[in-house]
Amino acid sequence: MTFDAPVLPVHELSNAELEEAVRSGHFYRARAVFELGDRARSDTDAADRLGALTQLSLLQNDRLFHLVSLAWAAIISLLSAEAPHPRSVAYAAFAGLEDDDQRRLLRYLKVDRIEDAHPGRLR
Repeated sequence: MTFDAPVLPVHELSNAELEEAVRSGHFYRARAVFELGDRARSDTDAADRLGALTQLSLLQNDRLFHLVSLAWAAIISLLSAEAPHPRSVAYAAFAGLEDDDQRRLLRYLKVDRIEDAHPGRLR
């Protein structure tokens, strides 16, 4: 099986272009999510865009594996930045998830509160 979707040159794209790739459901939208996550530590615009994207049903329902959605991956990326702004965006994004999804994410992160999650320290 082959895919004809063009590879998304994420390192060359602006934050707005990455956001649009995600919103449009591009085949490589996960790459765009992870690129915004990488930028979030030092780029408040990337963090804000990523936080807003977590509220899309596309990301909340798009599973990377088992229970882990692209929305969770975005929130985890924001938490991993270990900087005040991306973490506050992560908290707001988490609050936007449905209650069941919040509980499952906390269980996945092995914490009782989102503020206690430090996934970057797991590396």
